[in-house]
Amino acid sequence: MEVAFPAALCYDRKTMDDKALSEHLKTLLRAQGLSAFETPVRGLVAAAWKRTAPKQTVSRLGSLHALQPGTGRTPRPKILLAAHMDKIGLMVAQVTDGFCRFTEIGGLDPRILPGQPFTIHGREPVSAVVILPPAALLPPDRKAEAARLQDLWLDTGLPAAEAVRLIRIGDPVSFANQPVDLANGRISSPSLDDRAGVAALTVCLEELASRPHRWDVIAAATVQEEETLGGAATSAFALKPDLAVAVDVTFAAEPGLPEHKTFPIAGGPTIGIGPTVHPAMHRAFVQAADKAGIKYAREVMPSRSGTDADALQTTAEGIPTAVIGIPLRYMHSAVETVALEDVRQTGKLLAEMAAALDDKFLPDMKWE
Repeated sequence: MEVAFPAALCYDRKTMDDKALSEHLKTLLRAQGLSAFETPVRGLVAAAWKRTAPKQTVSRLGSLHALQPGTGRTPRPKILLAAHMDKIGLMVAQVTDGFCRFTEIGGLDPRILPGQPFTIHGREPVSAVVILPPAALLPPDRKAEAARLQDLWLDTGLPAAEAVRLIRIGDPVSFANQPVDLANGRISSPSLDDRAGVAALTVCLEELASRPHRWDVIAAATVQEEETLGGAATSAFALKPDLAVAVDVTFAAEPGLPEHKTFPIAGGPTIGIGPTVHPAMHRAFVQAADKAGIKYAREVMPSRSGTDADALQTTAEGIPTAVIGIPLRYMHSAVETVALEDVRQTGKLLAEMAAALDDKFLPDMKWE
C-alpha cells in the first residue's frame, strides 16, 4: 500500500548537518514502536525519507520500503538496505490492584529494570515504574539474589478499577526515558537499537541523492527484528533484491568487556565477516571504506549474525548479504549509547558501496 506522509514531519534540508542528524535521530528515539507495534514510528521514517526516496510502500507486516532509482539501463539490479525500526520493551500479562505483571518483548536483562520509568500504551497512556521488593523485607537467602522477572511489577498508582478500565492484557509497555546528549558527540537513549541504523539509512539516501548510482537502492525500515525477523524475510521475498545489507548495532567497548568482542565507539562502523556475509559483499564494503577514507573494523561472525541478515540471506534461493554494525554501549538497556559520528559514517559507507556497484558486479560474484 502507498504511504501517507505527516506533512509537518518532512525534512526539507538539502543535507543533514550534525544538528539536523541529531534532531532526526532523537525524533525517531522518542517515537513508540515496539516489536509488532511499529506503526507510530513508521510515519516518521517515511516523512524523513520522502525528499530523497518518495516512492514508498508498506509491506503486509508493516515494513516501510523507499525506492531511490538508479541511472542504469532497465531492468536495473537492486540492492536492499535494511535497518529494523522496532524496539524492545514489555507487554502487560496481568492487572491486579493497580499493579501489572509483565513479560518482555525483544529480550531484556531483569537487572536493569527496577526503578525504571515506563509508559503503558493502554486505552490511554499510563505512566508506571518497575518496582522490586525492598531487600530489608526479604528472607536472608533472597537478599543477595539478582532481580528475577517474576519478582518485578509495574506500579501505576491507579485505583484497581481505573487500572482495569485503562489497561488491557497484551498492551505494549515502553521505556519512558528521553534521549540525553553526552559529551563528545554521544547520545544515550532507549531504542538506539536500531533507530541509529534507520538514521544511518537516512544519511545514505541523502548522500546518494546528490551523486549518480547505476543500481536501484531500496531502503527498508523493517518490523519485528527483535522477535521474529519476519519483516526482513517478507520484504526480501516481495522485493527480490539482488543484494542485501543489514544495518544494525554491535557491541561497543566499555569497562569490563573483552576487547576482542567489542569495538571502539567513534571508531567507525564494523563490517561483518562470516557465513552470513557473502565474501564479495565483505570485500566491496572494505574497498569502499578504504577508498573513501572511512574508519572501520572487521567484525567476526562465525555463526548467525543475530540481525536481519539471517533472514535476508536465506530468502527464496538466497540473497548475497552483508552486515554493517554501529558500535553501541549498554545494549538492550535504557541508556544505550552511540557516537553520532558513527551513525553518519555508517550512512556514508552504505552510500559509497551502493554508488560503486556497476553492471559487472553480479556476474563476477563468487563465494571464495
